[in-house]
Amino acid sequence: MYVERHWEGDPGAYGPRRARASFKYQAFVPDPIAQIDPAVPFETHELIAAAEAAVTALNVNPRVAGLEAIGPLLLRSEAIASSRIEGYELSQRNLARALIDPRAAKGIARTVAANVVAMEEAIALGEVDRPLTIDDVCAIHRTLMAGEPRAHPGELRTEQNWIGGRLDSPIDARYVPPPETEVYRLIDDLVAFLNRDDLPAVAQAAIAHAQFETIHPFLDGNGRVGRCLVHVVLRRRRVAPTFVPPVSIVLAARPNAYVEGLVGFREGRVAAWCASFAAALERSARLSVDLADEVAKVETTWFERAGRPRRDSAAARIIPILPAQPITSAAIVRGAIGVRHQRALEGLKALEAAGVVRRISETAWDQQYAADELFELLERYEEAIASGR
Repeated sequence: MYVERHWEGDPGAYGPRRARASFKYQAFVPDPIAQIDPAVPFETHELIAAAEAAVTALNVNPRVAGLEAIGPLLLRSEAIASSRIEGYELSQRNLARALIDPRAAKGIARTVAANVVAMEEAIALGEVDRPLTIDDVCAIHRTLMAGEPRAHPGELRTEQNWIGGRLDSPIDARYVPPPETEVYRLIDDLVAFLNRDDLPAVAQAAIAHAQFETIHPFLDGNGRVGRCLVHVVLRRRRVAPTFVPPVSIVLAARPNAYVEGLVGFREGRVAAWCASFAAALERSARLSVDLADEVAKVETTWFERAGRPRRDSAAARIIPILPAQPITSAAIVRGAIGVRHQRALEGLKALEAAGVVRRISETAWDQQYAADELFELLERYEEAIASGR
């Protein structure tokens, strides 16, 4: 339902007279969902079941499970796509650099890197054996927005917010979420819904995400936190115990359809939204298997190019970790495979000589190496999704 609210104008504000005047506006208050039992047609049930089967297949596929680095790779892809939906554009290469080098974690790179950490927290939250709480949701936001004090990290909003239009008033907003007085009640209801286990996990993830976006409980970062909740649900329900496919890549490829689906949910078209989300999730899961196969081929190519080094050599042990750390250093390798610094550096230099990695830093004390072919592979993967191939 909609509730009418009064906006007190500011005669001294910048802009035309209309923007400075007081006015009435409509804020949307959604129905609670803790006890929702959505009517879903047979066709939608099939799509939900197909999505769950695809995510399960991703997690039990031995080709995927054999790639220890595929989880971090999928997580980075999800973080980049989720941030892109909010207007933050960053390449896989720049994100990888920001995650290992604080000097590179500035501006958008810092924002997207924070999204990676928030998603890792969401995954950990999906594995706890206890009921979820409002504090858990706030903790994800606190991590995501740690560098944005104006967003009040980890705090539910205490003022009205809106989407679109002007920054200083909701006069031309595309959507006005519930009043601040309704936020705690609605988030408490959402958490109760998240703690249910009597709905298909994919439908639960879809509804939880859409309801969260409808509530918009924080001043900023709502979209990214809402997509983190998808990971919480799929992990918690054991549909994706190891790998959650980067569904945001598919959603970002069709942003208008994504927004239309969320609007449809607010208007009561719950089944249609669940069907749209399930289709995106299924495609994401299938594409993740394809990506894992391509990564395995690249690793095989690297191994051959490096001259088939002994399996216990530093060079051979570095190759499987490169997809997780496509920009790396001796210090990172040392921690990842448990060897002395000098041996790690020798392994990287051997791979550099073979054309597997390329040195990208000039300083002698902090030499960084990049696996360029991995970035090229990820770029082709994202371009294929965006083009619908």
